Amino acid sequence: MLPVVEPPPRDPYAAPKIDAAVAARWLVAFLRDECIGRRGIKNAVIGLSGGVDSAVTAYLCARALGPQNVHLIRMPYRLSSPASLQDAQLVIDALGAAGHTVDISAAVDGYLQYEPDADPRRRGNVLARTRMLVLFDQSAKFAALPIGTGNKTERLLGYFTWHADDTPPINPLGDLLKTQVWELARYLGVPAPIIEKAPSADLEANQTDEGDLGIRYPRADAILSSMLLGYRDEQLVARGFDAGEVTLVRGRVDGTHWKRHLPTTAMLTNTAINEFYLRPVDY
Repeated sequence: MLPVVEPPPRDPYAAPKIDAAVAARWLVAFLRDECIGRRGIKNAVIGLSGGVDSAVTAYLCARALGPQNVHLIRMPYRLSSPASLQDAQLVIDALGAAGHTVDISAAVDGYLQYEPDADPRRRGNVLARTRMLVLFDQSAKFAALPIGTGNKTERLLGYFTWHADDTPPINPLGDLLKTQVWELARYLGVPAPIIEKAPSADLEANQTDEGDLGIRYPRADAILSSMLLGYRDEQLVARGFDAGEVTLVRGRVDGTHWKRHLPTTAMLTNTAINEFYLRPVDY
């Protein structure tokens, strides 16, 4: 009689994988359709931070539109990490796309000089919104479409500045968890230093995403993917997830729901835009 071999215990923190090749083909087709097919715009502008999200977005746009039609905008602030500029240059060089640098220090400090007591959160929001102002103006300059870079994990956890990071009309990464973005980055050939470094919004010195969030991305992604399947918190804990991390993730998702929607409109008629009046494709 053969001995019974017990299967290894299931790792609850195994985040969902993707087929990177299929995802890349689909996202390239999406970008071509949304930019050229639906809007008749062949150029793209991307805020290039030196992080993996903007790098992957740049690689996808280069495939979809051709690198000659992609404008990569670096927007450093005087306290930004010099390494971010260097990592962004790796992408510019690898793709052969047009690179532009717009220092936002004077613009940001021109406002913040009147708000000397602004805390780091407020200052970070000013930086993020200034960068989006620059990106949209550069899009007018180059007759290009601004392309967003926010991933699904950041969006679900509310880890972005409203009317800044999530503002561009097209976002190829919005349905990819952070760990899936890393998978796609490896497939696309994004330079290793960008993939391997600690993710950071680079709004403050020594800032990291995971430090701000209080949880590592792989663990957050595993919890989020189970939450999205409908598991309740007590069920997640029973499946092996840490109760404190479940509470943290659930609290961020529920507490930032408003950030994932357009401004709430007071409805006075049955033709309120986005509440009742929708294009056929919106239904």
